[in-house]
Amino acid sequence: MRLYHGSTVEVRRPVISRGRPNTDFGKGFYATTSYEQAERWAHIRQQRDKTAKAVVSIYEFEDALLDDERFSVRRFSGVDSEWLHFIVGCRKQKIHHDFDMVMGPVANDRLYLTINMYENGELSEEAAIIQLKSYKLFDQLSFHKKDALRLLRFVESVEV
Repeated sequence: MRLYHGSTVEVRRPVISRGRPNTDFGKGFYATTSYEQAERWAHIRQQRDKTAKAVVSIYEFEDALLDDERFSVRRFSGVDSEWLHFIVGCRKQKIHHDFDMVMGPVANDRLYLTINMYENGELSEEAAIIQLKSYKLFDQLSFHKKDALRLLRFVESVEV
């Protein structure tokens, strides 16, 4: 599978330690199968960091490795109660998992208002899930251990 990572620099050798801890699946290196999502994130980072460049780094990753018994992989097939609780727990740093990789929908900036309303008790879990399912969702694959991260093979980067 081809994976994309949006940033303000080319990322030939990703490192987990550069990731933020309060993200969807916790501190890690994040990529997506959607070029569109990576490009969008690169532009968001460019605006936030006030930098001149927005860059999408492109990788190859063997799909079969997600089923390899050497790795602990948590997969979310879509927006559901487990996914919602997991991302809220990771973002609040109340969940500290031991997975090598986690795959599931991106809770991007468009979804944040709904998730925030759920966290504040303004929306029930059921209402939040219904609302979240109405958005176009992109996927993400996050790497949380060095051995898993070494499975990515850098292909190229593109300034967008």
